[in-house]
Amino acid sequence: MLFDVTRTGLADIFGDDRLATLPATAFPPSTADTEGARLLQTVGVPTGTLRLRQPDEDSGRLPLVQDVVDAEDFEGFEDFEGASEGGAGEWPVIGWLLNAHLALDPGSGKVHAFDADEETVQELHTDVSSFVQVALRFQCLLEEFTFSGDDADEESDFERLEREVTRIRQETSSVDPLPFQDDETVWSVVAGEIAAGRRFKGDSPGARSLYG
Repeated sequence: MLFDVTRTGLADIFGDDRLATLPATAFPPSTADTEGARLLQTVGVPTGTLRLRQPDEDSGRLPLVQDVVDAEDFEGFEDFEGASEGGAGEWPVIGWLLNAHLALDPGSGKVHAFDADEETVQELHTDVSSFVQVALRFQCLLEEFTFSGDDADEESDFERLEREVTRIRQETSSVDPLPFQDDETVWSVVAGEIAAGRRFKGDSPGARSLYG
C-alpha cells in the first residue's frame, strides 16, 4: 500500500457509521481477494466527497465497466485492454465521483476514472489506499475548516483554504502523482470546487460561516 490507511484510523476520525464498505460477494470471484478489493471490504472510505457503488439488489454484484459505459468508444480505452484477464470491460465499478465511474483494475490494483461526458478514461490512483487517502484528506478539510465569518477577512480566508487544498495536492502527489497529474482529473476538479467554497455541507463549521 502507498498510504497507511486502517479501519481503526478512519473510525477514530469519522466513526464507524460514516465509513462505507463493499462486501466480498460484490466483486467477481477472481477479484475479491486482491489487495484493492480487500481494502474496500475491510477499511472502507469516508462518506461524503465520493460515493461507493452499491451492488445490484438481485445479483449482489457490482456492475462491470462494460455494464455502465460503451467503453470501446472512450478515448484511451485501448491502452488498458489486456491489463487484466478479460480486459478493462470486466473491471468492477467501485464508485462514482462527479461524472466519472471509478473502476478497479484487479491486475494492477489501479483505480481508473471513466468520464461519462467526455468519453475518456484515465488512471486516477496507483492503488486503493491512495483512493481512500484522498477521500479522507478532503473530507477532513470540508468538516474541519472554519471561515472567520468576517467579510473583511473573506479574501484571506479563501487564501488559507487554497493553501490547505494545495497542501493536500502536493503531499498526495509526492507519493502518488496520479490523482492530481493534471488539471483535468476528477480530483483536480473537486479540489478546485473545494477551494472555491462550493462543497461545504450545511452542518459543517465552514458552511455555517459561509451561508449563515
